[in-house]
Amino acid sequence: MGIINLSPDSFYPDSRVSSVHAVLKVAESMIEEGADYLDVGAESSRPGAKPISEEEELAIILPVVLPLCQNFSIPVSVDTYKPGVAQKVLEAGVSIINDITGLRYPEMAPIIAEYDAGVVIMHMRGSPENMQEDLQYDDCVGEIKQFLEQGIQTAESAGIASDRIWVDPGIGFGKTVKNNLEILAHLDSFTLLQKPILLGASRKSFIGKILDLPVAERLEGSLATAVIGIMKGARILRVHDVQETCRAIKIASEILKVQNEK
Repeated sequence: MGIINLSPDSFYPDSRVSSVHAVLKVAESMIEEGADYLDVGAESSRPGAKPISEEEELAIILPVVLPLCQNFSIPVSVDTYKPGVAQKVLEAGVSIINDITGLRYPEMAPIIAEYDAGVVIMHMRGSPENMQEDLQYDDCVGEIKQFLEQGIQTAESAGIASDRIWVDPGIGFGKTVKNNLEILAHLDSFTLLQKPILLGASRKSFIGKILDLPVAERLEGSLATAVIGIMKGARILRVHDVQETCRAIKIASEILKVQNEK
């Protein structure tokens, strides 16, 4: 899943695009490099980011998703937690809603179900603005799993098709470096939820803290998390660097094939 950032506040400046023409060029390039999905976001969700209004978000996102859905055949996902934004982008042809709040707003799941769309249920405490303030877990992996299980129940009760529900443990969203490493080390435990696992670790701050590197120099660390993710059961990787990630996971996938033959 290739990331297309429309927000000028995104944590990775090199991933930001501002014009429809630039978005289409980036999308075309990502598809050529191996992307199976495109994930578009208009509101930054970096730690400390300020929310924007529904009107602002729609003004940024709608002019982009319309031509994306018209010009490319692969599914387009929109990163939003606002039901009103979800309604409009689904009307425009978007296939997946990537909800960082994990269906916290009760109107969201019925809207997604109405359009027979897919959903990514992600774990996050609070909001991007304050999520790094409460970092205490008694059982990080267990608590996240319980949250995602509740989200799955909400989605299915609203009528979202069972095979269109993905889960995301929310790397970097209200977690310490150790919490993120625990999630990666025990990612296979989330397979008990019987939903495809989406992993979004690309260029995030825990990689920078471990390597003591700025966001522009976190490619190798991101590839390491991608390979570990695939080996531990992730099925979708949300990344900035599509070509490099595809090459790395191709090797990991071949190793897994041999392993599974035994």
